[in-house]
Amino acid sequence: MSLPDMHSAEPIPAAAREDIDRLLTSGDLFRYTAAENAPVSLLEAEFAEMMGAKFALAVSSCSAALFLSLKALDLPRDARVLIPGFTFAAVPSAVMHADCLPVLCEVDDNYRININDFIAKLPDVSAVIVSHMRGHTSDMDAIMALCTAASIPVIEDAAHSLGTLWNDRKIGTMGTIGCFSFQSYKMINAGEGGIMITDDADLVARAIIMSGAYEHNWKKHPVLQDAFAAHQNKWPLYNLRMSNLSAAVIRPQLPHLAKRVEDGRRNHDHVAALLDQSPHIHVPAPLAGEVRAPDSIQFNLVDLTDDQVAAFVDAAGSQGVKVQVFGASTDNARAFWNWQFIPDLPELPKTRAMLMRACDVRLPVHLPTHTLDAVADVLLSAVATATKQRAA
Repeated sequence: MSLPDMHSAEPIPAAAREDIDRLLTSGDLFRYTAAENAPVSLLEAEFAEMMGAKFALAVSSCSAALFLSLKALDLPRDARVLIPGFTFAAVPSAVMHADCLPVLCEVDDNYRININDFIAKLPDVSAVIVSHMRGHTSDMDAIMALCTAASIPVIEDAAHSLGTLWNDRKIGTMGTIGCFSFQSYKMINAGEGGIMITDDADLVARAIIMSGAYEHNWKKHPVLQDAFAAHQNKWPLYNLRMSNLSAAVIRPQLPHLAKRVEDGRRNHDHVAALLDQSPHIHVPAPLAGEVRAPDSIQFNLVDLTDDQVAAFVDAAGSQGVKVQVFGASTDNARAFWNWQFIPDLPELPKTRAMLMRACDVRLPVHLPTHTLDAVADVLLSAVATATKQRAA
């Protein structure tokens, strides 16, 4: 069968059109024009309530949310920030933009933080960013216990994890700050956009001012006014605001999130069960207590040479399924050795070995079962084709 566009984003609900048309007619796109009830302000209130957080700040991207989180923590220049060695380049970039230094931690072949390496490096850092990369949750019980004992703040990079649960707690609500993405390939699609949540009024007040709430625009945020008073004119403005148009696109999608999460998990688990029939494909299982919200699938190729990995990718691509092997190109933004902007970039042998065999395939949550079967058939056929090279 002919496969659909596997990189199509989730459609925008029709309910968004009325508000979008109103905004386009009025030209009222700036979040601070209205005295109250601007779409961005409404989004922040609705998102915070959905997540069970006290405060939310909508910004231009998840990268902006990570950057503002670090600045709001008021870390000293060149503070060391521990991040996983498997994440998107935007994460170490945000650390560098915040005048801090990334410290890279090993990641195991299940895509989660290696706790032993995390423990070894924790004493020398001032903050931690936990990237739940591609929606895979590291051991948050262990991480939070270690960081709490050491009084080290944790920022959760939950760009891929909106809707994921860890022991019945929502990912993004366990750290000091949680950051989420509304980029097109996430559960909620605004093309671009991000949001941060926290229960710390003083921290979010600093972030709000730095996001671009100049003069007294911070008065339009439902945060204790006392939290802002101490920060007036004290912080630089980075102008990372979200526009009302983006918020109007996002808000009608929030009620669809639970269904998208359910469909995404069903799709992932269906394909995973089929792929695990091959001795050359391994799909890491979720950790105990982790209920994932995937919109893609990751798996490791087992006992294949580099040439066979390349043959697998080519065979799958020729049949309409694009496979990304994270470590198999010279420019992949998820391969740590391509983050050459980091001073004294370290070597992470465990992470490197994993990335050379870790594959990524997008599974839009709206795909029907027969398409999922076809995707799995292509991948199984491709790995059979690749492994025949060695037999020959």
